[in-house]
Amino acid sequence: MSIALDILALLIMPVVLVGVINRVKSLWAGRRGPPILQLAFDLVRLARKTPVYSTTTTPVFRLGPVVVLITALASACVVPLAGDHALVAFAYDFVWFAYAWGFGRVALMLAALDTGSSFEGMGASREATFATLLEPILFLVAGALSLHTGARSFEDLLVPQLDGGPAIVMWVASVIALLVVIQVEAARMPIDDPTTHLELTMVHEVMILDHSGPELAMLNAGSAIKLFVGVSVVARLLNPLTDGGVLVTAAVHAALCLAIAIAIGLTESLIARLKLRVIPQYTVIGLVAGGIALLSMLGRVGHG
Repeated sequence: MSIALDILALLIMPVVLVGVINRVKSLWAGRRGPPILQLAFDLVRLARKTPVYSTTTTPVFRLGPVVVLITALASACVVPLAGDHALVAFAYDFVWFAYAWGFGRVALMLAALDTGSSFEGMGASREATFATLLEPILFLVAGALSLHTGARSFEDLLVPQLDGGPAIVMWVASVIALLVVIQVEAARMPIDDPTTHLELTMVHEVMILDHSGPELAMLNAGSAIKLFVGVSVVARLLNPLTDGGVLVTAAVHAALCLAIAIAIGLTESLIARLKLRVIPQYTVIGLVAGGIALLSMLGRVGHG
Protein backbone atom coordinates (compact mmCIF):
# COMPACT_ATOMS: atom_id res chain seq x y z
CA MET A 1 0.00 0.00 0.00
CA SER A 2 2.87 2.37 0.77
CA ILE A 3 4.26 2.04 -2.77
CA ALA A 4 0.81 2.64 -4.26
CA LEU A 5 0.38 5.78 -2.14
CA ASP A 6 3.81 7.03 -3.19
CA ILE A 7 2.95 6.61 -6.88
CA LEU A 8 -0.48 8.22 -6.38
CA ALA A 9 1.12 11.16 -4.58
CA LEU A 10 3.70 11.55 -7.36
CA LEU A 11 0.92 11.74 -9.94
CA ILE A 12 -1.39 14.13 -8.09
CA MET A 13 0.47 16.25 -5.55
CA PRO A 14 2.85 18.17 -7.90
CA VAL A 15 -0.16 19.52 -9.80
CA VAL A 16 -2.09 20.25 -6.61
CA LEU A 17 0.78 22.06 -4.87
CA VAL A 18 1.38 24.36 -7.84
CA GLY A 19 -2.36 25.00 -8.03
CA VAL A 20 -2.60 25.79 -4.31
CA ILE A 21 0.31 28.23 -4.50
CA ASN A 22 -1.19 30.02 -7.50
CA ARG A 23 -4.64 30.11 -5.89
CA VAL A 24 -3.27 31.58 -2.65
CA LYS A 25 -1.42 34.27 -4.59
CA SER A 26 -4.55 35.07 -6.58
CA LEU A 27 -6.80 35.26 -3.52
CA TRP A 28 -4.31 37.49 -1.75
CA ALA A 29 -4.36 39.81 -4.79
CA GLY A 30 -8.16 39.92 -4.76
CA ARG A 31 -8.66 37.61 -7.74
CA ARG A 32 -10.34 34.23 -8.03
CA GLY A 33 -7.34 32.66 -9.71
CA PRO A 34 -6.91 29.57 -11.91
CA PRO A 35 -8.31 26.13 -11.01
CA ILE A 36 -6.26 23.98 -8.68
CA LEU A 37 -5.64 21.49 -11.50
CA GLN A 38 -4.68 24.13 -14.07
CA LEU A 39 -1.16 22.72 -14.44
CA ALA A 40 -2.59 19.37 -15.57
CA PHE A 41 -4.65 21.12 -18.26
CA ASP A 42 -1.58 23.06 -19.38
CA LEU A 43 0.54 19.91 -19.61
CA VAL A 44 -2.06 18.17 -21.77
CA ARG A 45 -2.36 21.22 -24.01
CA LEU A 46 1.40 21.52 -24.45
CA ALA A 47 1.80 17.79 -25.10
CA ARG A 48 -0.51 18.10 -28.12
CA LYS A 49 1.52 20.87 -29.73
CA THR A 50 4.35 20.54 -32.22
CA PRO A 51 7.67 21.92 -30.94
CA VAL A 52 9.54 24.57 -32.90
CA TYR A 53 13.34 24.53 -33.05
CA SER A 54 15.87 27.18 -33.90
CA THR A 55 18.42 26.35 -36.58
CA THR A 56 21.10 27.18 -34.03
CA THR A 57 20.22 24.38 -31.63
CA THR A 58 21.69 20.88 -31.53
CA PRO A 59 20.41 17.62 -29.96
CA VAL A 60 21.60 18.99 -26.59
CA PHE A 61 18.66 21.40 -26.66
CA ARG A 62 16.17 18.58 -27.18
CA LEU A 63 17.71 16.27 -24.59
CA GLY A 64 17.67 18.92 -21.86
CA PRO A 65 13.94 18.66 -20.98
CA VAL A 66 14.08 14.86 -21.05
CA VAL A 67 16.97 14.83 -18.57
CA VAL A 68 15.24 17.39 -16.34
CA LEU A 69 12.12 15.23 -16.10
CA ILE A 70 14.02 11.96 -15.60
CA THR A 71 16.23 13.41 -12.85
CA ALA A 72 13.19 14.88 -11.09
CA LEU A 73 11.58 11.43 -11.11
CA ALA A 74 14.86 9.82 -10.01
CA SER A 75 15.09 12.13 -7.00
CA ALA A 76 11.45 11.40 -6.14
CA CYS A 77 12.17 7.67 -5.90
CA VAL A 78 14.28 8.02 -2.74
CA VAL A 79 11.94 10.37 -0.84
CA PRO A 80 8.92 9.20 1.21
CA LEU A 81 6.32 10.95 -0.94
CA ALA A 82 3.43 9.66 1.18
CA GLY A 83 5.31 10.09 4.46
CA ASP A 84 5.98 6.40 5.15
CA HIS A 85 8.48 4.62 2.89
CA ALA A 86 10.29 5.66 -0.28
CA LEU A 87 9.96 3.74 -3.53
CA VAL A 88 13.67 2.91 -3.30
CA ALA A 89 15.96 3.13 -0.29
CA PHE A 90 19.67 2.39 -0.04
CA ALA A 91 22.68 3.60 1.92
CA TYR A 92 23.61 7.21 1.21
CA ASP A 93 20.74 7.68 -1.21
CA PHE A 94 20.78 11.38 -0.27
CA VAL A 95 23.93 11.61 -2.42
CA TRP A 96 21.91 10.23 -5.33
CA PHE A 97 19.22 12.79 -4.53
CA ALA A 98 21.58 15.76 -4.53
CA TYR A 99 23.33 14.78 -7.74
CA ALA A 100 20.11 13.90 -9.53
CA TRP A 101 18.99 17.48 -8.92
CA GLY A 102 22.42 18.75 -9.92
CA PHE A 103 22.46 16.73 -13.15
CA GLY A 104 19.04 18.05 -14.10
CA ARG A 105 20.19 21.58 -13.43
CA VAL A 106 23.27 21.15 -15.62
CA ALA A 107 21.14 19.71 -18.45
CA LEU A 108 18.81 22.71 -18.26
CA MET A 109 21.72 25.16 -18.35
CA LEU A 110 23.36 23.37 -21.30
CA ALA A 111 20.06 23.43 -23.21
CA ALA A 112 19.82 27.17 -22.57
CA LEU A 113 23.38 27.77 -23.73
CA ASP A 114 22.76 25.64 -26.83
CA THR A 115 20.36 28.26 -28.18
CA GLY A 116 23.27 30.64 -28.76
CA SER A 117 21.37 33.39 -26.95
CA SER A 118 23.33 35.64 -24.61
CA PHE A 119 20.02 36.30 -22.84
CA GLU A 120 19.54 32.64 -21.94
CA GLY A 121 23.24 32.37 -21.16
CA MET A 122 22.74 35.12 -18.59
CA GLY A 123 20.01 33.07 -16.92
CA ALA A 124 22.20 29.96 -16.97
CA SER A 125 25.08 31.80 -15.32
CA ARG A 126 22.78 33.03 -12.57
CA GLU A 127 21.42 29.52 -12.04
CA ALA A 128 24.98 28.19 -11.73
CA THR A 129 25.82 30.86 -9.17
CA PHE A 130 22.86 29.96 -6.98
CA ALA A 131 23.57 26.25 -7.33
CA THR A 132 27.07 26.57 -5.88
CA LEU A 133 25.50 27.32 -2.49
CA LEU A 134 22.64 24.86 -2.80
CA GLU A 135 24.42 21.50 -2.77
CA PRO A 136 26.48 22.20 0.38
CA ILE A 137 23.23 22.96 2.22
CA LEU A 138 21.81 19.54 1.32
CA PHE A 139 24.92 17.70 2.45
CA LEU A 140 25.21 19.67 5.71
CA VAL A 141 21.62 18.86 6.61
CA ALA A 142 21.97 15.22 5.55
CA GLY A 143 25.15 14.93 7.63
CA ALA A 144 23.48 16.40 10.69
CA LEU A 145 20.45 14.12 10.40
CA SER A 146 22.69 11.10 9.82
CA LEU A 147 24.74 11.85 12.93
CA HIS A 148 21.59 12.22 14.98
CA THR A 149 19.68 9.16 13.80
CA GLY A 150 22.57 6.91 12.81
CA ALA A 151 20.67 6.20 9.58
CA ARG A 152 22.04 6.30 6.05
CA SER A 153 18.89 6.58 3.89
CA PHE A 154 16.37 9.37 3.40
CA GLU A 155 13.35 7.53 4.75
CA ASP A 156 15.18 6.93 8.04
CA LEU A 157 17.03 10.26 8.19
CA LEU A 158 13.86 12.33 8.11
CA VAL A 159 12.14 10.79 11.13
CA PRO A 160 11.84 13.60 13.74
CA GLN A 161 13.54 12.69 17.03
CA LEU A 162 13.48 15.68 19.38
CA ASP A 163 15.27 14.04 22.30
CA GLY A 164 17.20 16.97 23.70
CA GLY A 165 18.32 20.56 23.23
CA PRO A 166 20.91 19.87 20.50
CA ALA A 167 18.38 17.76 18.62
CA ILE A 168 15.82 20.58 18.70
CA VAL A 169 18.42 23.07 17.46
CA MET A 170 19.40 20.68 14.67
CA TRP A 171 15.75 20.08 13.73
CA VAL A 172 14.86 23.78 13.55
CA ALA A 173 18.03 24.65 11.63
CA SER A 174 17.45 21.77 9.19
CA VAL A 175 13.89 22.90 8.46
CA ILE A 176 15.05 26.46 7.82
CA ALA A 177 17.86 25.28 5.55
CA LEU A 178 15.56 22.99 3.55
CA LEU A 179 12.99 25.75 3.08
CA VAL A 180 15.72 27.88 1.51
CA VAL A 181 16.65 24.92 -0.72
CA ILE A 182 13.04 24.69 -1.91
CA GLN A 183 12.95 28.40 -2.75
CA VAL A 184 16.17 28.21 -4.75
CA GLU A 185 15.58 24.89 -6.52
CA ALA A 186 11.94 25.56 -7.36
CA ALA A 187 12.64 29.14 -8.51
CA ARG A 188 10.22 30.67 -6.02
CA MET A 189 10.12 34.02 -4.26
CA PRO A 190 12.18 35.73 -2.98
CA ILE A 191 14.88 33.99 -5.02
CA ASP A 192 13.11 34.05 -8.36
CA ASP A 193 9.73 35.11 -9.73
CA PRO A 194 8.09 32.44 -11.94
CA THR A 195 5.70 35.06 -13.36
CA THR A 196 8.17 37.80 -14.26
CA HIS A 197 8.67 39.03 -17.80
CA LEU A 198 11.36 41.58 -16.99
CA GLU A 199 14.42 40.41 -18.89
CA LEU A 200 17.07 41.66 -16.50
CA THR A 201 15.61 39.79 -13.51
CA MET A 202 14.62 36.44 -15.06
CA VAL A 203 16.52 33.33 -14.00
CA HIS A 204 14.69 30.04 -14.50
CA GLU A 205 12.07 31.32 -16.92
CA VAL A 206 14.65 32.78 -19.28
CA MET A 207 16.30 29.37 -19.71
CA ILE A 208 13.11 27.78 -21.04
CA LEU A 209 11.98 30.56 -23.38
CA ASP A 210 12.93 28.66 -26.55
CA HIS A 211 11.24 25.42 -25.51
CA SER A 212 7.75 24.63 -26.72
CA GLY A 213 5.23 21.82 -27.02
CA PRO A 214 5.97 18.51 -25.24
CA GLU A 215 9.45 19.68 -24.22
CA LEU A 216 8.02 22.67 -22.35
CA ALA A 217 5.50 20.28 -20.77
CA MET A 218 8.38 18.10 -19.56
CA LEU A 219 10.15 21.12 -18.07
CA ASN A 220 7.02 22.30 -16.28
CA ALA A 221 6.28 18.78 -15.02
CA GLY A 222 9.87 18.34 -13.83
CA SER A 223 9.75 21.66 -11.98
CA ALA A 224 6.48 20.73 -10.27
CA ILE A 225 7.83 17.30 -9.27
CA LYS A 226 10.96 18.86 -7.78
CA LEU A 227 8.79 21.30 -5.83
CA PHE A 228 6.73 18.43 -4.43
CA VAL A 229 9.82 16.37 -3.63
CA GLY A 230 11.40 19.27 -1.73
CA VAL A 231 8.17 19.97 0.13
CA SER A 232 7.85 16.25 0.96
CA VAL A 233 11.30 16.24 2.56
CA VAL A 234 10.30 19.09 4.87
CA ALA A 235 6.86 17.60 5.55
CA ARG A 236 8.42 14.26 6.50
CA LEU A 237 10.74 16.06 8.90
CA LEU A 238 7.74 17.84 10.46
CA ASN A 239 5.43 14.82 10.59
CA PRO A 240 4.98 13.65 14.21
CA LEU A 241 3.07 10.51 13.14
CA THR A 242 5.70 8.70 11.09
CA ASP A 243 5.22 5.62 13.30
CA GLY A 244 1.44 5.60 12.86
CA GLY A 245 -0.55 3.64 10.32
CA VAL A 246 0.17 4.03 6.63
CA LEU A 247 -3.07 5.89 5.89
CA VAL A 248 -2.78 8.18 8.92
CA THR A 249 0.83 9.00 8.10
CA ALA A 250 -0.07 9.69 4.46
CA ALA A 251 -3.00 11.94 5.45
CA VAL A 252 -0.87 13.99 7.85
CA HIS A 253 1.93 14.15 5.30
CA ALA A 254 -0.43 15.43 2.59
CA ALA A 255 -1.86 18.03 4.98
CA LEU A 256 1.64 19.23 5.86
CA CYS A 257 2.54 19.48 2.16
CA LEU A 258 -0.54 21.60 1.52
CA ALA A 259 0.28 23.78 4.54
CA ILE A 260 3.80 24.36 3.22
CA ALA A 261 2.36 25.20 -0.21
CA ILE A 262 0.06 27.75 1.40
CA ALA A 263 3.04 29.21 3.27
CA ILE A 264 4.96 29.47 -0.01
CA GLY A 265 2.01 31.23 -1.62
CA LEU A 266 1.77 33.68 1.28
CA THR A 267 5.51 34.30 1.12
CA GLU A 268 5.32 35.10 -2.59
CA SER A 269 2.38 37.43 -1.93
CA LEU A 270 3.98 39.34 0.94
CA ILE A 271 7.69 39.40 0.07
CA ALA A 272 9.10 41.04 -3.04
CA ARG A 273 11.75 39.49 -5.21
CA LEU A 274 15.22 40.22 -3.85
CA LYS A 275 17.79 42.11 -5.87
CA LEU A 276 20.17 39.78 -7.70
CA ARG A 277 23.18 40.89 -5.70
CA VAL A 278 21.34 40.06 -2.45
CA ILE A 279 20.17 36.57 -3.48
CA PRO A 280 23.54 34.85 -2.75
CA GLN A 281 23.52 36.51 0.67
CA TYR A 282 20.01 35.21 1.31
CA THR A 283 21.05 31.72 0.22
CA VAL A 284 23.86 31.85 2.77
CA ILE A 285 21.11 31.82 5.43
CA GLY A 286 20.41 28.24 4.43
CA LEU A 287 24.13 27.46 4.41
CA VAL A 288 24.56 28.88 7.92
CA ALA A 289 21.47 27.01 9.15
CA GLY A 290 22.85 23.76 7.73
CA GLY A 291 26.18 24.46 9.40
CA ILE A 292 24.47 25.08 12.75
CA ALA A 293 22.56 21.81 12.38
CA LEU A 294 25.77 19.88 11.75
CA LEU A 295 27.73 21.63 14.50
CA SER A 296 25.00 20.97 17.06
CA MET A 297 25.28 17.25 16.31
CA LEU A 298 29.09 17.27 16.27
CA GLY A 299 29.04 18.86 19.69
CA ARG A 300 26.69 16.19 20.93
CA VAL A 301 28.80 13.37 19.46
CA GLY A 302 31.99 14.89 20.88
CA HIS A 303 30.40 15.25 24.30
CA GLY A 304 29.24 11.61 24.15
